[in-house]
Amino acid sequence: MTTGEILVHVAEYKVGGPGNVLLTIGLGSCVAVMLHDAGAKVGGLAHILLPSPALSRRDQNPGKFPQTAIPLLLQEMAGRGADAARITARIAGGASMFANLQPLGTIQMGERNLVAVRTALTHHSIPLVGSEVGGDFGRTVRLFADDGRIEVSAVRRGVTYL
Repeated sequence: MTTGEILVHVAEYKVGGPGNVLLTIGLGSCVAVMLHDAGAKVGGLAHILLPSPALSRRDQNPGKFPQTAIPLLLQEMAGRGADAARITARIAGGASMFANLQPLGTIQMGERNLVAVRTALTHHSIPLVGSEVGGDFGRTVRLFADDGRIEVSAVRRGVTYL
């Protein structure tokens, strides 16, 4: 990690401003939700673990689920000067890491996470402007708060920019 990098662990969400890079590592079936306000140079990243609190024995962690993480990201971003009308979203992850171990036709957790994230974004009227999702491989994501640039990297697959 470099100076200004903010590490976002599984089931966490964090907000950064100018000079910050929000980083999450090891996205498999999890989904990174990246929100950005270009005018305020404020970004937020949530590492979503599960599509719904109903799937967790412990649902007290709001960073785990899109229904709770996204409104909290919006609230913290507003506290740093972000305007909800300027915020856009991009997402990454939602892979089917173990599809070959499941019965044919099983809905994978990655796909369930993607549906729940898209539903939560729509509920909050946040436009989804880019994605790097699916597949059967893990990803690392960096969101640069200054300009909203996003790097999605995967082993043996290089870097994609959103």
